[in-house]
Amino acid sequence: MSASDLRQKNPSELEGALLELRREQFNLRMQQGTGQLSRPSEMRRVRKEIARVKTLLNEKSAGEAS
Repeated sequence: MSASDLRQKNPSELEGALLELRREQFNLRMQQGTGQLSRPSEMRRVRKEIARVKTLLNEKSAGEAS
């Protein structure tokens, strides 16, 4: 997902996306632990997407507070 796609979502949709990304991160960690991870770059991609979603959530909550 790109940042522009994420900016169009409301906070509840972003929370759902964050939950889904956390699940994906967990599954990738389990694959890495058992030696079954085929593309290690996926770990980095998911971590960056989680950061992107959390940043947007913080921006939206700061915008509502002010």
